[in-house]
Amino acid sequence: MKTRLLRLLWVLLGSSVAISLALWVTKTNSPLLLASLGGTTLFLFALTTAPAAQPRAVFGAHLISSLVGILAYQLFGDAFWVYIIALVVTIGILLVVRCVHPPAGANPLIMIQAHASFIHLGVTVLLGVTIIFLVAYIWSRLGVGVRKYPISWTQPSPPSLNWSIWDQ
Repeated sequence: MKTRLLRLLWVLLGSSVAISLALWVTKTNSPLLLASLGGTTLFLFALTTAPAAQPRAVFGAHLISSLVGILAYQLFGDAFWVYIIALVVTIGILLVVRCVHPPAGANPLIMIQAHASFIHLGVTVLLGVTIIFLVAYIWSRLGVGVRKYPISWTQPSPPSLNWSIWDQ
């Protein structure tokens, strides 16, 4: 019981350090531009062994989904149908390349809503994800628990091409 409580406190403290640094360093005018990083923080600090928490999925999904949202906005504006197409295209690409990280599924919608430009891909998304990743990497080596993050740099997510229980 004591170990679980210590682990919980360690996860909460690390999460607060990671998201605080990400918001501070990117100096984002609107934290909503980094809203999907809240979910990423949860994965990297609390669900560290999940395939969706590994670097391939985290970086790949955030960059791909943000790029799709930015391209969709730049090409078609912010009409209702653009949000839908951007999300569906994102889901398709992430499944095909096996780079699924659920929090990043919000990125196309966030980028369209924010009227984001290509600079947001590096200055906001990549920088924010990198900060959270680095804090999780260091934090897992400093504190409570035996698991070090990441457990695999290249593990695909999902682990197989069976995307649903109906395919099994």
